[in-house]
Amino acid sequence: MRVTHALVQVAVAIMANPDDRQWGYALSRQSGVRSGVMYPILRRMLEEGWVKDGWESADEATKRRPRRYYLLTDRGRQALGALLVSAQSDPRFRGIQPRPGLQFDWKRLGLRSACD
Repeated sequence: MRVTHALVQVAVAIMANPDDRQWGYALSRQSGVRSGVMYPILRRMLEEGWVKDGWESADEATKRRPRRYYLLTDRGRQALGALLVSAQSDPRFRGIQPRPGLQFDWKRLGLRSACD
């Protein structure tokens, strides 16, 4: 998969909560990536096996349509972790940081940051 600013921003958003279900709309807001760019990235991640998807239950979706969610796979955790470590030392991605309210703990993810 081609590494772009949008992919790195989405990776940062997903890796901030790697064990949680991720909603496309929330990922778009957290990453700052427009939905027209976000959903093709998520589709490619599905094809690569980096995420799996599902639909929330009817009980969860009272008074609205069920939402599609994405879950990070072990393969995705490793791939996105490696991507983020690489991006930290790539001048093209200098300045990409988690948006306010998003943080991720490199050690909790089993990764080493480029600063370690």
